[in-house]
Amino acid sequence: MGKVALLFAGQGAQHPGMGQELYASEPAVKETFDALEQSMPGLTKLCFEGTKEELTRTENTQPAVFALDLAVARALAAHGVKADAVAGFSLGEVAALTFAAAMTDEQGFALVRHRGDLMAKACQENPGGMRAVVKLDAPVVEDLAQKAGAWPVNYNSPQQTVVAGPAEALEKLDDLVREAKGRALKVAVAGAFHSPFMQPAADGLAQYLAQHPLAPAQVEVWANMTGEPYPTDTAQMAEVLATQPAHAVRWTHTLEGMKAQGFDTFVEVGPGKTLTKLVQRTLDGVTALACETPEQLSAVLEAVGKE
Repeated sequence: MGKVALLFAGQGAQHPGMGQELYASEPAVKETFDALEQSMPGLTKLCFEGTKEELTRTENTQPAVFALDLAVARALAAHGVKADAVAGFSLGEVAALTFAAAMTDEQGFALVRHRGDLMAKACQENPGGMRAVVKLDAPVVEDLAQKAGAWPVNYNSPQQTVVAGPAEALEKLDDLVREAKGRALKVAVAGAFHSPFMQPAADGLAQYLAQHPLAPAQVEVWANMTGEPYPTDTAQMAEVLATQPAHAVRWTHTLEGMKAQGFDTFVEVGPGKTLTKLVQRTLDGVTALACETPEQLSAVLEAVGKE
């Protein structure tokens, strides 16, 4: 068996009831949620009982997904699963850095809440949305996005690129994608994330991190912005993390780089199976598993020999 990577889910994967079963069965999940609940009363209820609409609000989505991401990773660690590296999709990168001890749980949660507030404000100042374009290669999508007046922002898999921009540009993109024999699917987020519309949020994060410095990561963390491991210098780490909300997520490059480094088992922690599916669409000859329910946890433990 090669190396094991934990992949921390991002915004858009949230759903009502997420994590409730694991909370009831895994002490590490309950402990993590209960500790974060002290900082955000109502967090657990939001995850377990919140409506789809409530969970889609950026200021709610980010702390809720962060909490479940981190809790599931803690449960795996409690069962003896050792991650050789971690990566997180968008906000999942904050959870990944927290798991890697670049921040304490409380610091990571405070950062992700601040990040959510900054991005929610940026959404209000620059309204927009996102489309996942499938069945077309990235260079084709890049060309169509430019023609529509939007930006390619998430390179998810060889046949899926997410585009962000204002509503009118996305409507034009829908038509262009249809003409090119592709499909444009609306993404369940509240704004044009990872686009220039998020620059105010990036600026705010830079100011925040200047006052709340990171610690050296104890586990290798791969960065969205570069598709490569984070730098070891903490000031450079902070710069990458702050810049991330306004720059593209190079997920395909990340996965391909990890495989080249000997990673052959990818475990998605947090809500849904989005990242698991992206691994399956991008890499051959690897194992990709989601982990959100007790049944999925058991399957992961079996796969890595920790049953």
